[in-house]
Amino acid sequence: MGKILAGYLMPHPPIILKEIGRGKEKEIQNTIDGMEEIAKDIKEKMPKTIILITPHGPVFSDAIAISIKSQLEGNMAGFGAEQVKMIKDNDLEIANRIIRYSNKRNIPCAMVDDEFAKEYNISTELDHGTMVPLYFVDKEYIHYRLIPITYGLLSNEDLYSFGKSIQEAVEEGEEDVVIIASGDLSHKLKEEGPYGYNSAGEEYDRLIMDLIESLDVEKIINIDRNLCEEAGECGMRSIDIMLGSCDGYEVSSEVISYEGPFGVGYGVAKFEIHNRDGKRQLLDKLYKTRKDKMLEIKGKEDEYVKLARQSLENYIKNGNVIEIPKEISSQLIKEKKGVFVSIKKDGALRGCIGTIEATTENVAREIIKNAIKAGAEDPRFFPVEEEELEYLTYSVDVLMSPEPIKSFQDLDVNKYGIIVSLNERRGLLLPNLKGVDSVEEQIRIALGKAGIAANEGYNIQRFEVIRHN
Repeated sequence: MGKILAGYLMPHPPIILKEIGRGKEKEIQNTIDGMEEIAKDIKEKMPKTIILITPHGPVFSDAIAISIKSQLEGNMAGFGAEQVKMIKDNDLEIANRIIRYSNKRNIPCAMVDDEFAKEYNISTELDHGTMVPLYFVDKEYIHYRLIPITYGLLSNEDLYSFGKSIQEAVEEGEEDVVIIASGDLSHKLKEEGPYGYNSAGEEYDRLIMDLIESLDVEKIINIDRNLCEEAGECGMRSIDIMLGSCDGYEVSSEVISYEGPFGVGYGVAKFEIHNRDGKRQLLDKLYKTRKDKMLEIKGKEDEYVKLARQSLENYIKNGNVIEIPKEISSQLIKEKKGVFVSIKKDGALRGCIGTIEATTENVAREIIKNAIKAGAEDPRFFPVEEEELEYLTYSVDVLMSPEPIKSFQDLDVNKYGIIVSLNERRGLLLPNLKGVDSVEEQIRIALGKAGIAANEGYNIQRFEVIRHN
């Protein structure tokens, strides 16, 4: 029976390669030392295959991407180092078993070959999330096949379950493997960093490294995804999958290094996998926790949010529009306002449609109409499917009347939404949105929605909302 010998967390900053850093890499020497230590550990274990989870291949919202090309190639030309190249043989036998077990768990896999890549306009080349960790591995050990996997934007529970599929696929065969979770931590540790500074970055990095050190798997998988988003990390989903592959085994962890001198957190860690331990099977518990959490959220919904949920659920299940419930309060019947309905799944936006001004006879009708449009007609997303409904959360913003502003000082991204307009073009942005931290950013996004250039003579109005969630 094949076995997963170990898992590793490895970052992927291109600057760490001397061919790219050209001396700058010395500023993250601790990370280099950690990566070299991991490479030596892999050499000692001599796995026949390395399974690497990357954030920077073709990412799909509803599927895991697995390459099914027999030969895998890539280079670092995009970072000015074309001479850094890799050619690897794919372990198609294990890859196909992973796909089979994943399908049994109802977790879809996108099987990426040249034809698939052409259809979806994606690359089949190895990305830097794959090549940077392997750059260090290859200095010590090259006698392995590779399975590159790009995580999907699935729930943490589904990603953990996919990791279990990897475990099952490996154990069906005879060859041993190791798994590398490629991922950087927060990208918001310094103002001069790639995405500026956010205190959530330091909070997330401290938390994830502490939890890895203590190996509290349940807390790792259940880390607040809003915190992850605010921190701007890219490794959490890789970690979810890697930990899922260890489900049911005794595991010990070691944090080898952590630093963030460029405004991005780089963590290096090792996970040794030992004997089976039935007490460490978490998958069923994770799904139960998720279900209980959704029931708790639904139990706290007010009538605005509840109406949005009922409207979309009925439409998806029965194909028709519900009537306004008889028990609805008079406020929703008497008021005529613009309404925005936002839908999220596992913390990520799943649809948002709204009206600046009332288009129906009352707020209740406005909610019903826009909830259906948000779930079924938002052009940015595929329509919501029935099996997703139990995992969706809703918020309803009722818009107050807009008013003109005299200057940008009249704006506040947390208190006011804005409407930018020029002739027939209009763009709206709601207030208090994650990632919109300045008036300038708010205006830029709204102008982009309206198709208005920044140097055109546009008008700005502000408005307040009553948010229900």
